[in-house]
Amino acid sequence: MRRISRREFLKLSSLCPLALGLTRYAFGKPSDLIDGEHIFVVKEAMFYEKLPDKRIKCVLCPRECVIGDRERGWCGVRENRDGIYYTLAYANPCAVHVDPIEKKPFYHFLPGSLAFSISTAGCNLNCKYCQNWQISQRRPEQTDNVYLPPEKVVSLAKQTGCKSIAYTYAEPTVFYEYMFDTSVAARKSGIRNVVVSAGFINREPVKKLCEVVDAIKIDLKAFRDKFYREICRGELKPVLEAIKTIKSQGVWLEIVVLVVPTLNDSPQEFHDLASWVMDELGPDVPLHFSRFYPMYQLKSLSPTPLSTLERAREEALKVGLKYVYLGNINPMHEANNTFCPNCGRMLIRRLRFYVVQNDIVNGKCKYCGYEIAGVWA
Repeated sequence: MRRISRREFLKLSSLCPLALGLTRYAFGKPSDLIDGEHIFVVKEAMFYEKLPDKRIKCVLCPRECVIGDRERGWCGVRENRDGIYYTLAYANPCAVHVDPIEKKPFYHFLPGSLAFSISTAGCNLNCKYCQNWQISQRRPEQTDNVYLPPEKVVSLAKQTGCKSIAYTYAEPTVFYEYMFDTSVAARKSGIRNVVVSAGFINREPVKKLCEVVDAIKIDLKAFRDKFYREICRGELKPVLEAIKTIKSQGVWLEIVVLVVPTLNDSPQEFHDLASWVMDELGPDVPLHFSRFYPMYQLKSLSPTPLSTLERAREEALKVGLKYVYLGNINPMHEANNTFCPNCGRMLIRRLRFYVVQNDIVNGKCKYCGYEIAGVWA
């Protein structure tokens, strides 16, 4: 195994728009469990209960797996060893990027800034259209990983000029301990933390996470439990509860819905979803409707028609939501931009993931002084 310097790593990673093909290099000498060629940092997991006969019950996510000795949970990244539950995803990312914050997408959180983005293998859902299935549907020993402990993540974020660290790509819930410890270290250094999650997580873990992060974007898969069970192997109700918890904790929240033709694209579902956001979260939570492209196990479907997305946006605006966006479409489309709900002037103009105009001054519309919801500084 060859060691590489931080200088070499930065050369590989600096502002790279593609995933790093990091081939199991070690940074420093951690207390590792070496399993063949793969490096695992063994750390006791949070949020589990001990049961008789060395069994444990995981209470991190709604699956609440009961796991025997030497077995793993559904997510594949946590293992019971002699009645102690360990995470194998700690400091073990398989994807390290520097991204525009708009790519997450966050449209009302430090626009135009960069986010140091990390992910490990694993997920607690199995979405048939997952765009990152090569890592989300893998175990840590099946991906190319790099040892990157929290303090080094923070150091690299600072060196690359990032204002935030993003826990993203696969599902951050499964690398909760790594995300939590990195968030604590980042806050001490003045760096924000943003989470990109499906929200399939229990109430207590999400409340504790909200103590150390600054923004969470939830991928709300659909507004029908049938979709969750058949397409994602999950449940809708826990996700809605997690979203309400995030909002109640004062963490900045944005929601994205990937509109999949024939599966979650009915006008009634658009209305029900937008009405729920309005009633439970309020009019200021940004809602993004994103275009589906066929991939993974849903290659037989066509991309979402633009007219379907526009109809979803119209319905959300009609029920009273102030900030409704469309994603994965023509970057010149007006629904990629932010408008003042009061005077109607364009305030933020975006070209794909980049901000080319920003007329929000001290959190207010430059033209009429209306306060625009978000985190702007």
